[in-house]
Amino acid sequence: MNLEIHKPELVQRVNAHIQNGRFHDADEVLEKALDALEQATATPPPRTSGEEKARAFVQWAQSHRYTAPLSDEAISRASLYPDRG
Repeated sequence: MNLEIHKPELVQRVNAHIQNGRFHDADEVLEKALDALEQATATPPPRTSGEEKARAFVQWAQSHRYTAPLSDEAISRASLYPDRG
């Protein structure tokens, strides 16, 4: 496939990018430009509400196995540092 650029200023812009070493050829310039265009026109992901985020967090938390809480003795300073009395 051959593409023709009819606006001389566009040809100059493409050539300037190639001449300054940013790109090797016109294909690379066009590829980068199309990538930027697709990114700029992409549909952003849907926003989630606070309720949806909270629901997802609860679901995530419930997906973990239950662990019984530690007793007060188990987390006391005396049990953590028995030699300090």
